[in-house]
Amino acid sequence: MLSRTADHLFWMSRYTERAENTARMLNVNYETSLLPQSAAVSEEGWQGLLSISELMPAYTAKHGEVTAAGVLNFMVHDGTNPSSIVSCIRAARENARAVRGALTTEVWETQNQTWLELSRQLDGGVFERDPAQFFEWVKYRSHLSRGVTLGTMLQDEAFHFLRMGTFLERADNTARLLDVKFHAVQSDFHGSVQNPRRATPEFDFYHWSAILRSVSAFEVYRKAYRDVITPERVADLLILRRDMPRSLHASLHEVAENLAVVSNEQSGETQRKAGRLLADLRYGRIDEILATGLHAYLTQFLDRVNELGAGISRDFLVPVPN
Repeated sequence: MLSRTADHLFWMSRYTERAENTARMLNVNYETSLLPQSAAVSEEGWQGLLSISELMPAYTAKHGEVTAAGVLNFMVHDGTNPSSIVSCIRAARENARAVRGALTTEVWETQNQTWLELSRQLDGGVFERDPAQFFEWVKYRSHLSRGVTLGTMLQDEAFHFLRMGTFLERADNTARLLDVKFHAVQSDFHGSVQNPRRATPEFDFYHWSAILRSVSAFEVYRKAYRDVITPERVADLLILRRDMPRSLHASLHEVAENLAVVSNEQSGETQRKAGRLLADLRYGRIDEILATGLHAYLTQFLDRVNELGAGISRDFLVPVPN
């Protein structure tokens, strides 16, 4: 496969996944902001959302004070923000258009229709009338894109690059979400000790359930643990559980599996790094992770995921000069 074709497929799936992840975080933060709380706590939530995507400097340069309306506009409508929903869906569609011949008709039409419908929704004021409904629509279109890909595409190299992009993006986002949300409780989470300023059962329930809902894991948690929500188990579910679809373990498993299928003579080192990271997740224990500090663990994980993405780009996506 031509490297530029692989590049477009890889980034098409990453941008589709990023749009969904952004919609998930915005939806949970929007619903949480409607609960009774102080203005300071509400602002912290929106600041945390910007921090997840490392967009605080870009936001403050453009809007100054952090407000719910400002963040929603910046993360949904703003075409100059590369992580906004508009930017991600547009980029996914443009990458799909560039490799139209490598996609089935159904996959291309799903991407194209998503972009066209997004324009109609935003122009028609759907987002302003009901943000939650709009975010559900974005998630639905991402689910549809993945389903159509699985259901119609030949499982060749094009398919595997699409899968790699999806799950590398998902691993990155889940790690960022965990890091920021646990940071909101304590600067470096080591166990069950929490910020005394917020150590109330009500805060605990809404804080941790919001994290779970943002990755569609609330019902999964109840089924897996059948107990009250605790931060240790939230971390265990979203980091180490292979059977949790949006966990770090599940995401890295998919990346490593698809990477092995498309391997070439120069990808050995990238495969080794992917395998080692997967092994750390497969054989890791949550008590050991928390004992050394969750923030340090997740920071290192994000560095390794970024390094893995750079290796994939170097080995497969960047054309070799003549």
